[in-house]
Order: sequence, then C-alpha cells, then structure tokens
Amino acid sequence: MSTDTTAANEPSFEAARDELTDVVRRLEAGGTTLEESLTLWERGEELAAICQRWLDAARTRLDAARGIAPEDSAANE
Repeated sequence: MSTDTTAANEPSFEAARDELTDVVRRLEAGGTTLEESLTLWERGEELAAICQRWLDAARTRLDAARGIAPEDSAANE
C-alpha cells in the first residue's frame, strides 16, 4: 500500500500477519472467556482485512509493472 492511502497507525503487512498468527494461536489454544474470544476474533478480522489490502496493493503494483490492465488482472486470478 502506498503511504498516502495508508492510515498512519495501520501496521505493515508483516506486523499484521504476525499479530494475526498470534490471535489464531490464542483462539486455538482456548482458555479465554467468551468476551475475550469475541474480541480476539474481531481483531483477527481487522488484521485479515489489513493483510488483504496490502496484498491487493501489491497485486496492483505488480500488474502495473507487467503492463496488465486492472480488468485483465481479475481474469488471471
């Protein structure tokens, strides 16, 4: 993602991925209350969306570098 479209406090892809991994680990381990589990799940959803935005932006940059129009990119997925 470019810095002009990134929220100032949004983590990097790697940081979001690492935190998401930790959230999944904690949910799989169990031992949390229902409320804690829901909070972890919600955070996981946020982190997954952040990672997806980074991946989408990376795809756009790669397609641009390869000279592929955005509508052609969707056909290649």
